[in-house]
Amino acid sequence: MSQRNFLFSAVLIAFMSFGSLYSQSDEQKELEARKSRLQEEIQQFNTLLSQKRQEKTSVLEDVEDLDHKIKIRKELIKVTNQQASLISRQINNNINKISKLRDDLKELKSDYAEMIRKSYKNKSQQSRLMFLLSSEDFFQAYKRLQYMKQYTNYRKEQADEIQSKTKELQDLNNGLVVQREEKETLIAENKKEQTTLERELNSQKGLIASIKEKESEYASQIRKKQSQADEIDRQIDNLIREAIAKANAANKETTKETRESATKSSNFALTAEAKLVDTDFKANKGKLPWPVEKGVLKMRYGKQPHPIVKSVTIQSNGVRIATEAGSKARAIYRGKVLAVQAIKGGNKAVLIQHGNYISVYNNLGKVYVKEGDNVVTKQEIGEVFTSPSNNETVLKFMIYDNNHTDNPANWIYRM
Repeated sequence: MSQRNFLFSAVLIAFMSFGSLYSQSDEQKELEARKSRLQEEIQQFNTLLSQKRQEKTSVLEDVEDLDHKIKIRKELIKVTNQQASLISRQINNNINKISKLRDDLKELKSDYAEMIRKSYKNKSQQSRLMFLLSSEDFFQAYKRLQYMKQYTNYRKEQADEIQSKTKELQDLNNGLVVQREEKETLIAENKKEQTTLERELNSQKGLIASIKEKESEYASQIRKKQSQADEIDRQIDNLIREAIAKANAANKETTKETRESATKSSNFALTAEAKLVDTDFKANKGKLPWPVEKGVLKMRYGKQPHPIVKSVTIQSNGVRIATEAGSKARAIYRGKVLAVQAIKGGNKAVLIQHGNYISVYNNLGKVYVKEGDNVVTKQEIGEVFTSPSNNETVLKFMIYDNNHTDNPANWIYRM
């Protein structure tokens, strides 16, 4: 192998290895972050369940809670499996690299041995001098002198390369030991999670069996709850339309005719300042903070079958976030308090305007702001209500684009 070809191959292999390691490192970090989030969510959920155990809950609530917990644990097992698979790929890659390094090292040592042998034959000062003096002219003598220097440098480079390859081989071997230990740890974690999951699934089967016996009765309960939720949503829809009309009527930056027209519109007539907030709010889509510091998503946005009684369809105009007793609701972005209202069957609600968008925080027991207040991101605006009947603390959170609901998961970071 020529020096040029060898160096080109070495650079190419190093570049490919670096790219592979870089992408795998990113994948490792992402999987570890997901795993940590899921473990934290299970821990939070266990804390919430321990708070609820102080009160008598219905079988339906117990099954819903267990169903949610099982989903999180299944996702955790899936992520841990992905981590183990990634480590398996890395181990295989390292084994292939070790094999290639051994071949390279063998070839390097062979080349180096041959070079030393030739050098030994021509090591005398006289041989070198005769090599120079036998030149036909000064230019050829200069070229031969340069060749001798390059040959000496090449010997040194090959010796350094052998040393470097040997160290790399040792590091890869050490890395394999660590990776195999990591994989064994992940496998042990997964076995533990699988055992817990099987226990939870058995509990779920027993509870579902008791529900099946009275499915029509439970379906009636769910529909009744949905009807109550729909009524609360209608109140909030009306409140938003009234708040938009009121805000447009009070907008002094528009003409009287525009204000009168705007009061009949379902959209905001924005001031210059509100337009800036609107632009910034849209620019932060998907990056906004959660409306509570710690929480578990119990119901997602949109139409969906009930998690237990599949024959019943439920509609959610926002999300339900279970949190700890005494938790504070936080503004997801800077804006202006559009309204503070007591909702029949839903405690208190705070509406915050962010340009054309409105964030709604419903089911608050206490409110710390009033209509017209300017708030900043993560400012505490109230305390989430804790139900005395089941000791559950749930924030009902919605996002409106003017008077149309939008999925909060599109806006909130990692929802």
